[in-house]
Amino acid sequence: MSKSTGTVLVTGGTAGMGYECALKIAQQCPQYQVLIASRSNNDNAAVSINQRTGHRNVEYLTLDLSNLVRVRSFAADYAKKGYPQIKALVLNAGLQILDLNYTEDKIESTFAINHVGHALLFYLMRTYLAEDARILITSSGTHDPAQKSGLPDAVYNSAEELAQPTKETGKYSGRQRYATSKLCNIMWMYALHRRLERTSGKKWTVNAFDPGLMPGTGLTREAPAILQFIWHKIMPRTIWLLRLLVSPNIHSPRDSGASLARLAVGDDVKQVSGKYYEGQRPIPSSKDSQVVEKQEDLWEWTVERVAKDDQERRDFENV
Repeated sequence: MSKSTGTVLVTGGTAGMGYECALKIAQQCPQYQVLIASRSNNDNAAVSINQRTGHRNVEYLTLDLSNLVRVRSFAADYAKKGYPQIKALVLNAGLQILDLNYTEDKIESTFAINHVGHALLFYLMRTYLAEDARILITSSGTHDPAQKSGLPDAVYNSAEELAQPTKETGKYSGRQRYATSKLCNIMWMYALHRRLERTSGKKWTVNAFDPGLMPGTGLTREAPAILQFIWHKIMPRTIWLLRLLVSPNIHSPRDSGASLARLAVGDDVKQVSGKYYEGQRPIPSSKDSQVVEKQEDLWEWTVERVAKDDQERRDFENV
């Protein structure tokens, strides 16, 4: 670790696109310590990557984004490790939960994991970010009704309503809640970018990323068995056909992982900030995602909800 010149932290880096992203970074940047953080590590992902690269610069850390106390514990443990400054913070982990349920913090689970836990992680890890750090947030084209992804349209009225659905919004499907959480990822990115532009002395960048549809990933792990079979066994073998019949924005986890790694460590995008990428190219995000009032509602609610006291609230707000 002492020979490392920087750290890259990838949440959800033990499987799917996150694993492929971490692998690519480990291959391209042996001078970096690559940390893959996830709730579980059933396939010994760090060992696998180190064996494939021979660099031994990848380590697994346990991170449970569904629990704010455990996110704080992760940050406290991280502080004791003495890692080099973080060059890229890749907020990639995500989950699509079919049924309405809540975390121990009494926050709707999809919103909690896909947005709230990641936001708190960022606030707590700021101390360890390098002066030129990059922050990446994995979103999805499902956030944009104009893309006609097949998922129900994302609906953002307020962050409080997402955390505590009303009797009416509680009837929304899990797929709709997922799409809305991906909308939140982009809105929070814009709100953070705006604050970074106002903050002198920091060269941090922040961007959001749509990996496209990736058959074979763990996104459907709560789906019925037949859908999981189609998703894992049939669709990955027919990506070429799906691109022709459905959308060109369908990729393997390996290809999307490489695109995300480029945003994290690629020289050609190191000064880009405030953009939404579809794979390799920046594109406009949805109209709703660009409404400043909604971005600010999300940012302010998030800070208020995750800060433990007034001092921390001021610190988080000022980035």
